[in-house]
Amino acid sequence: MSLYMGKMFLVRTFAILAALVLVLQALDLLSESGKIMAYAGNGEAEIWRYVGLRTPEIIARFLPFSVLLGTILALSQLNQNSEVIAMKASGLSAHQVLAPLLLTAFGVAALSFAFNERIVARSTATLEQWKKVDYGPLPIDRGDRSNVWVKDGSNLIAVDQIRGKGEAAQLYNITVYERSGQSLRAILTAKHGARDGKGWRIDGVQRFDVAAGTIAPLAPMRIADGVRPDQFTLSHINADGLSFGALREVIDDLKLAGRPTKALEGSLWHKLSGPLSSVLMPLLGAVAAFGIARSGKLFVRAVIGMALGFLYFVADNFALAMGNLGAYPPFLAAWAPFLLFLMIGEAVLLRTEE
Repeated sequence: MSLYMGKMFLVRTFAILAALVLVLQALDLLSESGKIMAYAGNGEAEIWRYVGLRTPEIIARFLPFSVLLGTILALSQLNQNSEVIAMKASGLSAHQVLAPLLLTAFGVAALSFAFNERIVARSTATLEQWKKVDYGPLPIDRGDRSNVWVKDGSNLIAVDQIRGKGEAAQLYNITVYERSGQSLRAILTAKHGARDGKGWRIDGVQRFDVAAGTIAPLAPMRIADGVRPDQFTLSHINADGLSFGALREVIDDLKLAGRPTKALEGSLWHKLSGPLSSVLMPLLGAVAAFGIARSGKLFVRAVIGMALGFLYFVADNFALAMGNLGAYPPFLAAWAPFLLFLMIGEAVLLRTEE
């Protein structure tokens, strides 16, 4: 019976997931295909490359939805065929009836975590880099940072690309906007920059004087005393584009640099609580399994199960947003919705069936 229920649950879950991915990918491609084809030389190959990079994100985001709907469909069918009544008549409690689904969902959660770590993080990071170059040629080094802005006193420094980190960081295509108060005095451009003491030595320098309207080449020079390497390499962190271990290392680096990390810590915890939400779905959808199907309330029970599941996703997104704003501590932002709806699901099950 456990194998039968687990197989029924998995087949429906992944069938729903395949349908969702197909529809959502088609809609997403309609909105992005114009931007992809706008770059000269792009064609069908780039369209399929985008699909390959975007599909893992869609799978990761909608897998818990699919688990919820797969649970409701499987349990509704078992209830309608009186199989749940037979199991309860044999002496099984409501929790024992749900046990095969919970164990199968735990396996789905483990698969989801591994999929996120090995595939989703890499595809998300690559897609973000590709979007930054307007779907042009992909950067060779996928660990690079691009389009970084740093403030140095009243001056602004823009860097097209940064390679490496720490004292070994290398800057490419540098633009320094020299300002006096709110007025722009000059624009320095340089091809390359490297760490030099507490500042940065740049070469291939040209200076445009705004007042005179002239451009003059300059010898290699030192700029930005006091601007740390982490201000370039850790200026923008895409938590979705990093694996659990990589994100934890970035958080440690930011803490050493004295930078705030609360939002990233919430994302780190959510890399665990997110996949585990699949384990919660059979409990929230369990209301569809019980009650007499002939009473005509099976549809109402299925709707209640869907409502509980979707309320969880709303609460999860709300808690993450509050964590990013600093209103919730990182652990609470990631785990509070999971623990809250775990208690709600247990309370409903105990109250109605146990």
